Formats: sequence, C-alpha cells, structure tokens
Amino acid sequence: DKVREKAVGAAVLKSIKPGQMVVKIVHDELVEMLGAEGVAIDLNAPAPVVVMMVGLQGSGKTTTSAKIAKRLTERQNKKVLMASLDTRRPAAQEQLRQLGEQTKVATLPIIAGQSPVDIAKRAVQAAKLGGHDVVILDTAGRTHIDEPLMVEMADIKKVSSPHEILLVADSLTGQDAVNLAKSFDERVGITGLVLTRMDGDGRGGAALSMRAVTGKPIKLIGTGEKMDGLEEFHPKRIADRILGMGDIVSLVEKAAETIDAEQAAAMAKKMQSGKFDLNDLAQQLQQMSKMGGMGGIMGMMPGMGKMKDQLAAAGLDDKMFGRQLAIISSMTKAERANPDILKHSRKKRIAAGSGTDAAEINKLLKMHRGMADMMKAMGGKGKGGGLMRGMMGGLASKMGLGGMMPGGGMPDLSKMDPKQLEALQKQAQAAGLGKGLPGGLPGGLPGGGLPGLPGGMKLPGLPGLGGGGLPGLGKKK
Repeated sequence: DKVREKAVGAAVLKSIKPGQMVVKIVHDELVEMLGAEGVAIDLNAPAPVVVMMVGLQGSGKTTTSAKIAKRLTERQNKKVLMASLDTRRPAAQEQLRQLGEQTKVATLPIIAGQSPVDIAKRAVQAAKLGGHDVVILDTAGRTHIDEPLMVEMADIKKVSSPHEILLVADSLTGQDAVNLAKSFDERVGITGLVLTRMDGDGRGGAALSMRAVTGKPIKLIGTGEKMDGLEEFHPKRIADRILGMGDIVSLVEKAAETIDAEQAAAMAKKMQSGKFDLNDLAQQLQQMSKMGGMGGIMGMMPGMGKMKDQLAAAGLDDKMFGRQLAIISSMTKAERANPDILKHSRKKRIAAGSGTDAAEINKLLKMHRGMADMMKAMGGKGKGGGLMRGMMGGLASKMGLGGMMPGGGMPDLSKMDPKQLEALQKQAQAAGLGKGLPGGLPGGLPGGGLPGLPGGMKLPGLPGLGGGGLPGLGKKK
C-alpha cells in the first residue's frame, strides 16, 4: 500500500523510466521496513553480559552460537564462555564443546543430569569467576512451538537475566517464520533476530515478515556452515539482494577479509611475468571457496543471482571446483609446477588418487592452459589488468555498452537487456570462450577471472585476481 501511495502520481525524472522509478520506491520502502541502519549485538552492560539464543530445533542455534562467540573473540577481543542448555537432543552439548575447540572459545564443562535452569545458573557463576566478558546460552529447541518449551525459556530467562535474547530462525521457512517470531516475542521477549541460511535462494523474504511483526532488529545473518559465515545485517544490502540487484559492497568486504594482501601481490607480480602454474590455480580456487564459493559470489554480483542454477546445470559449481582441487592435490610438486609432463601414466595415478577420471583431468589442464595463455598476454600489456580493460572495452564498444563500464571493469550485467546479454554471449563464443554454457549467460568473459569458467572470469578489481573495476563502481582515486 505504501509503495502504491508513493508510486501513483510520483514525478518521474526524464532520464528514468516509470518502471525504474517503481523499483526505486520499492527499494526505499524495503530499506525502511528492514530498519534504516544495522544494529549490532548490545554488550553495553556489566560483565558477564548474558546472550540467550532461542529458536526451533534445526534452525542453527548451536552453530550460530559458536559463530557469534568466534566473532566477539576475534573482532572485539572479548573473553567468551559458551554453555549448552540442550539436555534433550542427543550429543547437543558435545557438539557445542567440539565447536568450542574448533573456534578456541571456552565451553562450560558438561555435568550429566543437570536441568537447563541449573546449567544456566552454573554458566553465569562460572563466567563471573572466570572473568569472562560474555556468556552465550545455547538453549534447546523443538520441532514446533509448545508450552513446555516456552515455560523452560521463561525459567532460564528468570535465573540468568540475559541482556540479549536472540531468536535464530531459518530464512527459508517462509510464512512460518512470522508465527515463530511472534510466539517467542510474546512469551520470552526477544531483543533481536539472527537469520540463518541467507546464502540460499530465498533471498531474505522472511526478514521482512519477522522484522515487521516483531519490530525487533535483525542483528546478524548466517551465510554458510563455516565458522566465519556470519555477517552484520545491512538493510540496504539485503533490499538489493531481495530485488536481485546483487551486493557488491559485501562481496568486496568478504574479499578484503579472505584474501592475503602479500600473497595476492606476489601472485600479481608472478602473473605479470606471464607465469601461472597449477599451484596458482589451486590458490585461486581456495580463495573463491573462502569467499562463499561460486553460488555465494554470483549471488552478490548485479544481474547474476538468477544465473546460479544455469551455471550448476552447465556443471560449473562448487563440487566441480572441489574435484579440481582434489586433482591438483594428488599431483607431485613437479607436476603442479610443470603440467606439460603429465602423460597417460601420471594421469592414471592422479585419477586414482583424486577419485576422478582422465576426462576431468584433461578438462582441468585445458582450462589451466587457457588461463596461462591469458596471463602471458596480460603480462605483455602492462600492470593492473590493462589487457582485460582493453578487451572488455572493445567488446562493450562493439555492442554499444561503453557507458556501462565505469572504472574499466566488466559490464554491469544488471543494466543489460536480454539482447545485449545474448550479443555478449555470441562475442565470447566467437572468441572461443563460454562454449557449452546456457543461453544468455555471458560465460568466460575475457581477462583471467573466476577459475573454472572457460577463459576465466575473475572478480574485477580484487587484489591478486586481475581485472579492472567492479561492475557499477568507479575506480578509487
């Protein structure tokens, strides 16, 4: 209704189409609905600050508890204690203990037979005696909301006096998320939300419903199973994702966190000399995995979110990259440094060691040769991925896309119409790139890029990954 009120009779600028104006109004309303600014976990209270995690079984409470503990320890230098209050689910307490070892965060010793309320009391006392800044209580869940669960949550709240009560919810649950958030807020009184599986295909629609119903801020979002798969909630960025606009800012931040600057500089120098062996390819595959894999990266790039399924259908997914890493790991140092020595007998041994076959090894070697040739060409054209900018600029000018390449990077795909995308696909295929990819997908854009895509298709402008500016962003001056 708010969108209709603002859209009807709204003045449309001459340079903007009415449809684009509606999208802008929807975007602004989404941002307002989600909260204008992100809200962090509130630790402004006497130590130990108690953070109580609540939610249904299977929502990811235990993993999220460990992620938050790791984040507070590493980013805010807090001394954190975790305690599992889940006495019903088999091995729940052991799971948290193992996650504590993995993240190097202290966990409350397990005492068999204690009730959740007793464990909560002991955790707060232990945190006081141990000088901990924060204690995270991982409570039990159910497959559905019931009275015993709510009574237990209320009792734990009474004895532990939590400063934060965070509801952990699966972002893919849809409309059920509304009833869940409403019930917990009415009975327990939540202070914020944590949405898990935001790297899925749901785009975050549940975020709208839960935020609107409870009025409570979404504080964090889970973006994967790994312990660093947790992000602050930025309303504008999520609104961009919901509308399929991508999230370049988060992508750049993730790159800055995961890419080693010295390592990237060394690789860039090596590439400029025209050298690119299988060790370098493996390093790039690992970097991409740390950034969320193919699906995570594509989901954050403008206009590319819907193409993840097409890529998977073409066999270009994270499983393929995992197999490629296994192949490279099964090689000797000499083979990785000089792939030309790989003859039939060596390939047979590598296939047996990696659980693949000769065809996959040949595909990897062909991809590597294409990327190595591109690196040699780039090396002769100067530093900073000048060749890529030249090649992409040439393609863009042929198709009348010159204005879509601020910063000299690859075209902003979100601004192309289907005919332009199809033209780009044909240009790429004419250059021998992107064969076998789904129609309309500009696969294998020139200029060394995401490993595994024919011809490479790196994230432009990221350290050590080659290329020009990010799509839609000008270069830093």
